[in-house]
Amino acid sequence: MKRTFYFALTAAVLSASTMLGAAAQDTKAPPQDTKAAAGAGDAAKGKEVFEQCAVCHNTDTDEKKIGPSLKGLFKQEKLVNGKKVTEANVREFIDNGGNGMPAYADMLSKDDKDNLIAYLKTL
Repeated sequence: MKRTFYFALTAAVLSASTMLGAAAQDTKAPPQDTKAAAGAGDAAKGKEVFEQCAVCHNTDTDEKKIGPSLKGLFKQEKLVNGKKVTEANVREFIDNGGNGMPAYADMLSKDDKDNLIAYLKTL
């Protein structure tokens, strides 16, 4: 039941964030530094995508929320599932979920995931 609640909460936040992000996108000034150093994604856009993840994950402290902190994720050796931290393994975790995290394979586009990973690399 708890897992269903968190999934429903995540889905609601995702829907609201997507609708609000699309509406507010026209009023924002373009970001100065938009490309990640080593990836194809846009870190500034990834930060916007991350807003829906922030319900469960911290980026500025090591404190756990519902899920683990993602501060310094790409500086760590392993993910919570024991796999090495690589773009492919992070993308797989986003797509498939696990440990209480819902799967986002069908909820985020490839570009959203590229942007999110670019943002996570800046942490």
